[in-house]
Amino acid sequence: MGEGKHREAKIRVKVIPGASKNQIVGLEDGLVRIKIAAPPVKGKANKTLRDYLAKRLRVKKGDIEITSGEHSRVKTVSITGMDEEEVIQVMLRAISAQNKSIS
Repeated sequence: MGEGKHREAKIRVKVIPGASKNQIVGLEDGLVRIKIAAPPVKGKANKTLRDYLAKRLRVKKGDIEITSGEHSRVKTVSITGMDEEEVIQVMLRAISAQNKSIS
């Protein structure tokens, strides 16, 4: 049995919809703060969040699932094929890269 497909990360995300662009902006109080360009209308922000996370984490869109908070800014997201540590490392690298481009 391969280990890769049975790993699953669960992360808590605070979504800030209606931003100028999609970006991971911080980690605080156990939440990953993510700005999403789509408005919170008819699931557009959730779809954009799933697409953005899949691209950022380099996993299939089907490996990203919002398991709670579908209608809330605070969500629990499940990522199949990665563990929490891997996901957090990708998030930290993204935040670091953005901070370097600002300075």
